[in-house]
Amino acid sequence: MERIEQVAVAKKANIYFEGKVASRSVFFSDGSKQTLGVVLPGEYEFSTSQGEIMQVTSGSFEVLLPNSSTWQIFSEGSQFELAANVSFKIRNSDIAEYCCSYL
Repeated sequence: MERIEQVAVAKKANIYFEGKVASRSVFFSDGSKQTLGVVLPGEYEFSTSQGEIMQVTSGSFEVLLPNSSTWQIFSEGSQFELAANVSFKIRNSDIAEYCCSYL
């Protein structure tokens, strides 16, 4: 099991889409932040306020990236990058998890 050490974790989860997507914020001593999330099966649209790197930590997502008409599959261990102020869609048929780093 991969671990993140020497961090602070928000007690309250970020809940989206009527509880089908949940994440927790993890704060590092250098001021950076990541979120660790769980996504139940479904299709969801998200928007970014800053650049992000989404790493799939379990399961897989189909992702419709900004300015694309083709869904791409990202499985455990893969990642994709998003610019600030864009929208993208994800869908999954099984529970999946992610780690989001902010740029």
